[in-house]
Amino acid sequence: MIQKKVCMLGTFAVGKTSLVSRFVKSIFSDKYHTTVGVKIDKKSVTLDGQEASLVLWDIHGEDEFQKIRQSYLRGTSGYLLVADGTRRSTLEAAESLQQNVEGVVGKVPFLLLLNKADLTEEWEIEPGTIESLTARGWTVINTSAKSGQGVEEAFTTLTRRMLEA
Repeated sequence: MIQKKVCMLGTFAVGKTSLVSRFVKSIFSDKYHTTVGVKIDKKSVTLDGQEASLVLWDIHGEDEFQKIRQSYLRGTSGYLLVADGTRRSTLEAAESLQQNVEGVVGKVPFLLLLNKADLTEEWEIEPGTIESLTARGWTVINTSAKSGQGVEEAFTTLTRRMLEA
């Protein structure tokens, strides 16, 4: 079985831990728990007859005071950038974070997850902004850890890209 390390990246309270919980355990909790350092989960997936063990590194949210440790990124096969659709600043932070991560690990597969798709009426991110990201070659998936929308698709898409890389 092939093992792939996946990092969950984004600012505080965008839903990284909730997305991992939804994917690994099929659960969602309204309770907010700050991730301190890194939390690691595992899940095996099978795509086109090929089994992969995903080691999911849910890394603490980055802000101006707490930068992601480069050592957490080493050996990553791919990553999910997570932004909160209801807070535009989290998308700007994700764009900046992507450049920093690429500087550390090089070009590895990644996706941008715009989380909280169950709250689209409250979104601050315009469709034009999403279109400009996809025009740059980014894959953007709207997700909701609460409803499960897009979660399986996001992890499956990233796994497929990692296996092809």
